[in-house]
Amino acid sequence: MVPMKIEVLTVGPIDENCHIVYCEKHRSSIVVDPGDSGKRIAQFMDDNRLIPKLIVNTHCHADHTGAVGHLVDYFGIPFLCHGDDEWMLSDPEQHEVARYLGLKTPPKNDASVSDGEMLDLCDDFALKVIHTPGHTPGGICLLGEGILIVGDTLFHTSIGRSDLTGGNHDQLLNSIREKLLILPEDTIIYPGHGDITTIGYEKHHNPFLRQTEGYA
Repeated sequence: MVPMKIEVLTVGPIDENCHIVYCEKHRSSIVVDPGDSGKRIAQFMDDNRLIPKLIVNTHCHADHTGAVGHLVDYFGIPFLCHGDDEWMLSDPEQHEVARYLGLKTPPKNDASVSDGEMLDLCDDFALKVIHTPGHTPGGICLLGEGILIVGDTLFHTSIGRSDLTGGNHDQLLNSIREKLLILPEDTIIYPGHGDITTIGYEKHHNPFLRQTEGYA
């Protein structure tokens, strides 16, 4: 297995976590959820001689897409998201949120991803797309070797909001229970906001999930 590394850059007015996943040997990389500070993200990648292959968003809320346009233009790489979130890229409500937060609106995505799709990083290493609707209709998580990038689906001792347009609380809990809690307990969770955690910790200590049958 080619060594994989992940860097977390916390950006934007509400401390969104941008994740840069890269192959240590070949320096190829995938940028996940560039929410703001496009110049800072690009500078980090240039300073570390990383070769970006694509941008992928776990979902398309404005606080996660603010630097997408800058990076697309700077690196000339494609931008991907789940098809069920494409509407958000041109949604007036999201554009208003972006203006309020002082963020740029994103471009149209170049392609959509689907559940089970593998996003190749280098050699035999790839990130697996897991469709986890509930926070948004097209929310996804990205599974690598021992790591899981979850966007706003799951947090340290909390879960994502489901009261925004397109959200669904029962669907969110089902996504977490049926697709995430089945993973090994030592899987490291990288959320879209806040601290890293593990599947095991959340399974046994998250108050929202302790109410979920079978995980008390």
